[in-house]
Amino acid sequence: MTPFALHRPPLLSRDATDPLDRIDRTDAAALDAAWPAARVLRVGGRGKVRTDGAHIRLDPAMDVAAARPAGAVLVGGDAGRLVWAVAEPGLDSAPVPGEFDIDVSLGDLRTHGTVFGAVENRWLVTALALLNWHRGAGFCARDGAATVPVNAGWVRVCEECGREEYPRTDPAIICLVHDDADRVLLARQPSWPERRFSVLAGFVEAGESLEACVAREIGEEVGVPVRDVRYLGSQPWPFPRSIMLGFSATADPGAPVRFRDGEIAEARWFTRDEVRDALALGDWAADTAAPLLLPGSISIARGMIESWVDPR
Repeated sequence: MTPFALHRPPLLSRDATDPLDRIDRTDAAALDAAWPAARVLRVGGRGKVRTDGAHIRLDPAMDVAAARPAGAVLVGGDAGRLVWAVAEPGLDSAPVPGEFDIDVSLGDLRTHGTVFGAVENRWLVTALALLNWHRGAGFCARDGAATVPVNAGWVRVCEECGREEYPRTDPAIICLVHDDADRVLLARQPSWPERRFSVLAGFVEAGESLEACVAREIGEEVGVPVRDVRYLGSQPWPFPRSIMLGFSATADPGAPVRFRDGEIAEARWFTRDEVRDALALGDWAADTAAPLLLPGSISIARGMIESWVDPR
């Protein structure tokens, strides 16, 4: 079988042109001066944002605060204005201005990532990753002293020793294991309802190459040796602050499946036709009694499965 490739970039990796990289994040005076004209993305504790169903609703900065808040993080630009994000934990459950307007509701990446535009998704992915990092980076890893955000929220500095800390991203592999013919190995975690399956994934360990991580994770989760590990693509995954590195690998469907680390409740080999039928039904949210339900388009897993089913 000819090695397959992703048909298109993963949804959250479809970046559009954004001026963020051209903004001087170190010029605090200029950032403060630009605050009155800026727009703000308010992010709830569970990643909720206000939306009109098709787009993220941004608030005028002056409606949020008279001056730039210390916890605001710069996530991009919009029509010459800066776009900031601020954490607003109560947004998930408490009324906020406009929340109950007829055209405003709450959504997140999982529910609305397929309808938001590429730029909006980039704002939200960046906001989630940065704000999640800030929640756990309040104290210096060297001396335990408090840290403060600088450079538009992209750096934290220790108030005692001056040590700089930068946003952390945790690499994780996600791998579609197939038999180099007509079957793919899909698995279900214990916390997932029955019939919901996906490809296998796990975090990269210290001192480990990505290819070694693929072999180790597959071996630990289902006990199946893999070979011919090939890179497919990547996707930011801010839950809380990861990047998913997609791979494919081949394995022998006759090898016994053993759940060695307790992270997998069920794993089965499915035929190409079974997977194609499952894709046609929708995703995990589909109201059906079908034996197989697959992840939604927000995840790179969906693109990997679609590309394997119909290789080009």
